[in-house]
Order: sequence, then structure tokens, then C-alpha cells
Amino acid sequence: MARTRVRIPALVALSAALLLTTACGSDIAADPAPAKSGGEAKSEAKSEAKSEAKKDKPVVVVTTTWEGAFAKAAGAEDVKVIVPQSVHHAPDYDPKPSDLAAVAKADFVLYAPFEPYAAKIKDAAGSKAKLVEVNLDNDPDKVKAEVDKLGRLFGTADAATRWKTGFDTEYAQLNKDVQGAWPGGKSPSVVSQVFTAWAAKLAGATQVGTYGPEAVTPAQLAELSAKKPAFVLDNAHMSTGTVLPDSGAEQVKIVNYPGTDLDLLPVYRNAAAELKKAMTP
Repeated sequence: MARTRVRIPALVALSAALLLTTACGSDIAADPAPAKSGGEAKSEAKSEAKSEAKKDKPVVVVTTTWEGAFAKAAGAEDVKVIVPQSVHHAPDYDPKPSDLAAVAKADFVLYAPFEPYAAKIKDAAGSKAKLVEVNLDNDPDKVKAEVDKLGRLFGTADAATRWKTGFDTEYAQLNKDVQGAWPGGKSPSVVSQVFTAWAAKLAGATQVGTYGPEAVTPAQLAELSAKKPAFVLDNAHMSTGTVLPDSGAEQVKIVNYPGTDLDLLPVYRNAAAELKKAMTP
């Protein structure tokens, strides 16, 4: 009997110890992860916010850097350009299958109606992408109208408004600078290719005629030469050579397409520089 009394308490104690150990083990496994420091929590919150913000940004595919610059001005950040900058005459480009695959993944696809591959772009866009026809003209009023339109579509209207404010300031300064270079202080007469008329406006020049996009016909040559323009504003991307030979007009090359940085403002700066150089004796 004495042995029995001794062994029972020992068995009970052992069982209790086992239960306690098991319970402790379960508690440890169920414990939540250690609390994060304030800095870690803030860093993680910022990371999540950036991730969510990125998801809200539209994916925009554009045919050329020209449409791309409009998209960037409107506030788009994720912009893919189809036609490489090395292609001098963008409408001649034939989109590759990889280009069309990118189009199908976009939220928005921007193109110009004069681009012959627009039909392929439309077919490749699929049901997800919204096709947006862009009026490619660097006339300041038309640019701002397009940027406004795109900002509303992208949900980036505030960014578009900020860009327009900066654009107006710089455009006014460039316009003033070029007018300061007018020969004899008078507005020069110019003939412009249809896609460079905006440069004549930037210069405050008097536009007496336009030509293109086709080559100048003999009848046009006679008509435009008779107006005795001081300058011919040629389109660097669609040049047909000397437009008005023997007319005495100086030909100035105007570039319409922005660079790979998709910044539209350098297009105006470069045009202003070329115009001032031509007007300076």
C-alpha cells in the first residue's frame, strides 16, 4: 500500500508536467509575429501605398514619341512607344508582333489618323484597351486641348493642369525671344509645310502660304514664290528637298517629334533656336 501511495502522486505530477509543456508549446506556436517598430511599420505602409498608387496608373501605349509626349504631359507615367526614335519617317514603320502584343495589354492606345498602321493597332488592341485618336499638331491651343482630354481619360487632370501652366510660361518667353530677332524689327513672311504652321505662330511670323504633305507642284511653286516669303518652314520628317528654289527664301528645318524622354518643351525650344538663327544676319 505504501508503494501505491508513493507512485500515484508521482504519476499525477508527471502528467501535469506533460500537459503544461504541451500547452506552452501550443502557446508559442500560436503567438503572433513580434511587433514591428514604428519605422518598420511606416516603411511598409509607404511601400503598400506606392504599390497601390502604381496599380491606379494607366498603362499607355503610343505609336510615336509625339503621342507619347502628349500622354506624358497629361500625367501618364507608364508609357510605351511603338515606333523607334531612329525611324525618321514614322508613318513608314511596320509594327512588329511584339509591338501589337504590347498594345493588347494596354489600358489606352494613342494613335494618329494619318498613320497607315492605325488599322493594325485597332485590330490588336482587343477589348481591354481604349483607343484614343490624337490630333498631332504642335499648335499651342491644340496641344493644350489634347492634354486636357487625355488628363480626363487617364484620371490625371491635376497633372495636366500643372503641365499647361508651365507650358504657357515657357511658350510666352520663347515667342518673345523669337520676335526680338525679327529682321528689321518686322514680322517676316513665311511659307510653312502643313505640319510646321505652329512654328510660324511661335515666331509671330506672317504666314503667306502652306504646302504639303505632298511635294510642291509646279503651279504651287509659282504661286508660293510669287508671294516672296523670307523663309520656308520645312518639315524635317517629311522633307522633299528645297521647296522654293530660286525664290530667295531661306529654308528652315522644323522638328515635330520629341526625343525618347517624351518631353514636348524641347521641340519648341529647338524650333525657336532655329528660327532665331535664320533671322539673325
